[in-house]
Amino acid sequence: MSTAVQTDTERRPAERDVVFDISHVTLRFGGVTSLNDVSLQMYRGEILAVIGPNGAGKTSLFNSLTGVYVPREGEILLSGRPGEPLTSVLGRKTHVVNRMGVARTFQNIRLFPALTVLENVKIGVEARQRSGAISAMLGLPWQRREEHESTQEAAALLDDVGLRHRADELAGSLPYGEQRRLEIARALGTRPGVLLLDEPAAGTNPVEKRELARLIQRINVDRGISVLLIEHDMKLVMSVAHRIVVLNFGEKIAEGSPAQIQRDPAVVAAYLGSSKADAADEIAGHQPELRTIELDDDGGRP
Repeated sequence: MSTAVQTDTERRPAERDVVFDISHVTLRFGGVTSLNDVSLQMYRGEILAVIGPNGAGKTSLFNSLTGVYVPREGEILLSGRPGEPLTSVLGRKTHVVNRMGVARTFQNIRLFPALTVLENVKIGVEARQRSGAISAMLGLPWQRREEHESTQEAAALLDDVGLRHRADELAGSLPYGEQRRLEIARALGTRPGVLLLDEPAAGTNPVEKRELARLIQRINVDRGISVLLIEHDMKLVMSVAHRIVVLNFGEKIAEGSPAQIQRDPAVVAAYLGSSKADAADEIAGHQPELRTIELDDDGGRP
């Protein structure tokens, strides 16, 4: 992206503080289009959910935002932390995007199972510290100070997610729901301005989902972190999201509040596999709304 375009974007007046400004993004893999002319904005301090049936392009969008994929068309601008100018993330490595204020979890948990719970979180904390292997071997004073600080911060994060009592256990021994929370704690260790959660409720039971919903809200309110959420569980989405974007076959088909989305015929049709007219008739007839429709963990319709 040219400097002139960035300057124009930085001067663009905005009613709200924008975190992600996604404009006309198209992502193709050979002859398959994963995202087709997708545009949306995410605002500072909100919980924005991206939903849609399996294959809608949700994870492709996340991967485009974090540097895993590089769309050939469109633009993605980021202001990861308050006061930072909108800057293109296209072509930047994932660790660079992380330093710009973006942390994420994954649909498939990516912990270090042979390390302890505390050590997993310290990896996130130490990712933004200056210590390296040489300073660790030399035992320099500032390195010892950073080591102590990282341990304290990691322990505090485990407190926040309810896992302090598991600190010395191996990460691989935790129940699935606790592994999900541990991955969130590790992501928070990088002190992000925006947190991307890719299906954090997958494989969890109803009690764990309620705990997860409360955790997401605490992260958003208490820490002031903007949250971008991909999730198939509509009850969780409707309970935490301020705004929802709906993708289907790589295209954005709807955007609005939870109340607007759950009664949008195009959205209900996408989930039920019916026509918009049939979906409108179901809504008009007070049939079950979107909030009662859940997709199973692998994205298939029930």
